Amino acid sequence: MKTSLVLEGGGMRGAYTAGCLAWLIDNGITFDSAYGISTGAVHLCSYLCADKDYLYDLSTNHIVDKALIGIRPLIREHHFVGYDYLFSYILPVLKHYDLDKAKRNSCKSKIGIYDLDGSGTSYIEVKDIDPKMELLKAACSLPIIGKVVKYNGHKYLDGGITKMIPIEESLNDQNECHLVIATKPKDYVRKPSPWYIKLLMRIVYPKSKKLAADYGVRHLNYNKQIAIIKDLVNEDKAIYLFPSKEIPVTRLGGDKEHLRILYDLGYKDMEQRKDAIYKMFKKV
Repeated sequence: MKTSLVLEGGGMRGAYTAGCLAWLIDNGITFDSAYGISTGAVHLCSYLCADKDYLYDLSTNHIVDKALIGIRPLIREHHFVGYDYLFSYILPVLKHYDLDKAKRNSCKSKIGIYDLDGSGTSYIEVKDIDPKMELLKAACSLPIIGKVVKYNGHKYLDGGITKMIPIEESLNDQNECHLVIATKPKDYVRKPSPWYIKLLMRIVYPKSKKLAADYGVRHLNYNKQIAIIKDLVNEDKAIYLFPSKEIPVTRLGGDKEHLRILYDLGYKDMEQRKDAIYKMFKKV
């Protein structure tokens, strides 16, 4: 049975994902394939490195660095989130991030990126991420608040514009059992984007008409992905993890204390589902 790990994005809420992945490392759980979107793409690479220090520090400490989110990056990078600071300083300089270790992992792993030139969200393998991690940066760069990443003549943004939970790509790759880690509550239903968000997309990205259109159906894509996951759970082909408690952390808001609580919650929720996870994914 081919197994897969499927990670939603979520910004700061990704601290939950990081805690879940730390549990997987501690328990020696591996997969045939893995997929990450947005923040989930970075945490996927940390998991592939089998480095809990990466997971913990990035999701609870560095994420609240004032040079990463807020006024400072707005002044320095002209965007609310300082993705350049993250990928040119925090990861390579402070954390000595070893992406090559992730590339050497035998797991077939992919991250989603959105091509502003019209092709929408596509997936690239972790082993094909460039040394400067521009493609990984692109996978995390949210519209409006983040900078468009230019690479090899293309313009990219966060793949979560259309593929918030990459379950469809896992199915396309013929995986049979899926561990899905989400960052939103169990009964969360995404609502349509406000009209002004779609208008803003047209104004900020006038040459990318598809972007505004994709935002217009973003809620439909998300709810479809959740429906697929729930069907797989009912068929005993997936385990669906999500925060079991509400912690006051949003995509762009949270303090260190609550982020650490959310990280610990991810670890504890995995422990609570230990028997089911072992049964489906533990390789003897």
